[in-house]
This record gives sequence, structure tokens and C-alpha cells, in this order.
Amino acid sequence: MSKLIKPEGYKALLDMRQTEMGIKLIKEFFQQNLSTELRLRRVTAPLFVLKGLGINDDLNGVERPVSFPIKDLGEAQAEVVHSLAKWKRLTLAEYNIEPGYGVYTDMNAIRADEELDNLHSLYVDQWDWEAVITRKDRTIVFLEDIVRRIYAAILRTEYLTCEHYPEIKPFLPREIHFIHAQDLLDMYPDMTPKEREDAICEKYGAVFVEGIGGELSNGEKHDGRAPDYDDWSTVAENGKAGLNGDILIWYPVLGRSFELSSMGIRVDKESLLRQLKIEGKEDREKLYFHQQLLSDKLPLSIGGGIGQSRLCMVMLHKAHIGEIQASIWPEEMRKECAEAGMRLIDCPLCVSRFSIII
Repeated sequence: MSKLIKPEGYKALLDMRQTEMGIKLIKEFFQQNLSTELRLRRVTAPLFVLKGLGINDDLNGVERPVSFPIKDLGEAQAEVVHSLAKWKRLTLAEYNIEPGYGVYTDMNAIRADEELDNLHSLYVDQWDWEAVITRKDRTIVFLEDIVRRIYAAILRTEYLTCEHYPEIKPFLPREIHFIHAQDLLDMYPDMTPKEREDAICEKYGAVFVEGIGGELSNGEKHDGRAPDYDDWSTVAENGKAGLNGDILIWYPVLGRSFELSSMGIRVDKESLLRQLKIEGKEDREKLYFHQQLLSDKLPLSIGGGIGQSRLCMVMLHKAHIGEIQASIWPEEMRKECAEAGMRLIDCPLCVSRFSIII
């Protein structure tokens, strides 16, 4: 179990009924704003995909998917999705979406290897979105413009939330700051990646850290990224590698940085082959998704995921994601949260049965 942050003197500003109403308000408003800003239309997404097609995402490159056999398919294995980065790109091709337009969906996933804490749960819910771009859009300038549009939707959602619940006060800055992971390392060479994120977010309030996934000057990555969705190796017009990044904010409730979104311009043929080679994953070239991309059957795209529970947590000033979503938590964490004023949403019967099994 990861370290639990217990804010001193924490007290939820909204009761459980108000919280549930707030969640509905935030989700409906934000997804409408997101779809308007990026010209996205909603599509229905799968909860699981067949194993061996290369469609599921392994995120940082090491997570194990939850899998199960399908009786009517001769015990073929299916995997619960980690995210829908590759599936969305296939969907863009299937729907013949034009450049400048895209899709979004409600993505639900199970991440069994997640280390549970205030921000991380076994259950993941996010808005997954993907849009078709042109070759000339594969630039840092274009990426940053999309980030600003998403951040504008976040700011409008904060304003709406504060209007509905006067006890909640806005704290997000008007502008988001951009910095490359290498520049961040140069600023804080003696800090860990997480400590660097805390420092830069406390300074600016909202930050987009670019170039996540590639090796930095210290021989380490800022954070891991799978080699076959985000393009973290192409040298952009600013002379720095990476066309992706994370939207982070400084979250005063927990006194730490807080990731709201991971996103980026996706790999083209050249960067896919390059990144697979860097990571020693050339065997993936034979998989269905990768063959589609290498055969020019998939459009160039940009996309990402925005945590639904995380956004609601921030907007409603909650200290634990379990105050927003129902999930399974270690009994020790549940007790500590209750003592610290964090009332987790869960199923008492599931908890008691889990305790009995242990």
C-alpha cells in the first residue's frame, strides 16, 4: 500500500448527497465543453478486448491486464482495457473521421497493479478522446494549443462548481505553464521526478510537462510510456524530443502535484518503429494494430485521457478519490481515512466478505 496523505484538519465541504449531485453536474458539463472545444462526438467503447491484437495499452510498459477466457470463442482470452489509446485510433479509421474532428468516450478500466493511495484506485474512469490531425499538426505549437483548450474547459467547470456550491472556492490559475521534462530536470537536478513535479506545480499552479517517456540527460526517464501510442521520441521544432505530456496542477487540499490528464500526438510509422526498437519491443510489429499503422491504414492523431473521478475530486475539494468513486480499499486504509475525515464510498458487504476471506 502506498503512503496515505492525511490532510491536517480536513473536513469534506459537501455531504454525500451533495457530492453525488456535484459529480453528475461536473461530468455532464465538462464532457460537453470538451467535445465542443475539440470537436468530438461521443462513441461507445469496449470494456474488454481480445488478447494478442496489440489493441490494449500497457501504459508505463509493465502493467498486467485483467484477463479471462470466453467460452463461446473456444476459451480465447479477453483483457479488460487499461486505456483506449489504440482502440480509439482504429475507431477514427472505421468512422472515417476528417482532420480537425474526433471522438470521445467514457472509459472504464481495472488496473490491478495500481498502488492504492489518495489518487490511485483499482477502478479507473476517464474521458478518452482522440482526434484526426494532419502531418503539419505534428508540432509542439499544435499540442500546446490543444492543452490550452482542455485547460479552458477545466476552468469553466471550476467556475460552474463554485457557483453551485459557494463553500467551494476557486484556486486554479488562469493560465497553464509549459515546460519540457529535460528543462525541469535542469531546474531541479537533485530531485526525483515526483519532487520536480511538486516544485514546478507549486510555483505555477498548473503545468504541462512535455516529453515524457524518453531518456533524459541523467540516463533516466521522467516517467515511463509505452512505445506504441504517444510519440515521445520525435524531435520537435523547439529542438527537444517528445510530442506528448501530462497536465498537472498544484492541489492545495493534499499539498502536492496532481495529474489530471496524460495526452499527446500519437506515433506515426517512423516514431513507432524507432520507439519499439528503443524499448526492445520489435516483436509487436507483427500485431494487428501495429500492422494497420505500418500499412498506412490509420490516420495521424492526437489524443489522451482525462480522469473523471480525479476531476470531480479536485472540483469538489476532496482528499481521497474513494470519496468520489466506489472501489475496494485495504481495511487499514479505510480505517485511517475514516479517522482523518475521509468517508470512502464502498459496498459494506464486499468489505466484510473480503475480510472474512483474508
